[in-house]
Amino acid sequence: MWRTSCLLASALLLAWLPTGVAQADQARSFVSNGFGNDGNAPDCTRLAPCRTFQTAHDHTLDLGEITVLDPGSYGSVTITKNISIINDGVGEAGILVSGGFTGITVNAPADAAVTLRGLTIKGIGFGGGAGIVFNTGQFLSIESCVVRNLTGASPGVVGTGIVFKPTPLGNFAALNVLNTVVSDNSFSGIWVDPFGNGFVHAVFDHVQSNHNGIDGFVVEDTNFTGSIVTAVESSVASVNLVAGFEVVAPAGHGPGFITVSRSVSEGNNIGFRSGTSGVINVGQSTVTGNAHTWIGQVQSYQNNEVIENFDGDPAAPLGSVLPK
Repeated sequence: MWRTSCLLASALLLAWLPTGVAQADQARSFVSNGFGNDGNAPDCTRLAPCRTFQTAHDHTLDLGEITVLDPGSYGSVTITKNISIINDGVGEAGILVSGGFTGITVNAPADAAVTLRGLTIKGIGFGGGAGIVFNTGQFLSIESCVVRNLTGASPGVVGTGIVFKPTPLGNFAALNVLNTVVSDNSFSGIWVDPFGNGFVHAVFDHVQSNHNGIDGFVVEDTNFTGSIVTAVESSVASVNLVAGFEVVAPAGHGPGFITVSRSVSEGNNIGFRSGTSGVINVGQSTVTGNAHTWIGQVQSYQNNEVIENFDGDPAAPLGSVLPK
């Protein structure tokens, strides 16, 4: 009798307990266009992957990673944790954007670091949208991505490729973009526009921002009283309707800085433009084919190649010439 009672109690206990580790969220989740199914959540394992980024995100542990298994469109995602979404060469891992929505929105905790690699985000009209919008968190890394064809009815977040607009919690936020193309957007390609106070750093290395309706790269201090320091290396801003590189920094804000090295500003209305509290430093770079070489507080090192701009290629057009 005692043995029977113990066995019955054990069976009831097992029935009451959670299903265990097999049903827990994972440190690494997988998505597949070919054989993924969101019904596999919360596991999203390699052999039973999920179908969309959002479902995989929701069932991936903080500090975890989402891995793409094959080409396909994986849907928009809102990121609310420290996480990475990685496609390391299996083909296009895409997000199609319309209806005024955003491809990837980052609303992460104050100390979160988010990494996006190997993704393609493309607008398809039908109300427009934005590519990548970072609202909260500490660090965003974008590597080997393509963000293009985002449209909008009026200048702002919608219609812009990459928007970095944190309110730095802990007085610090940073953006790193590497080997990425941002092009054919209705408004700016890349817009750094923080709020509040603190320090914001941005680095662009081998980035192309081409054929956008306002600026290729723009750093804005209008809503920020701290410092924005931006470094651009081996990058291209081409055929943008307003400026290739711009600092929007009204008096009383900023300062905002862009240092451009070994890069190209070509075919824009303005090669470089900087506002009252901003400075752009340009070295070892090519400035060509622009309607205006540069306007505002722009400092040009003597090692630049400034040729065939339509304002006559003056030696120091509205800027200072610095020694090599």
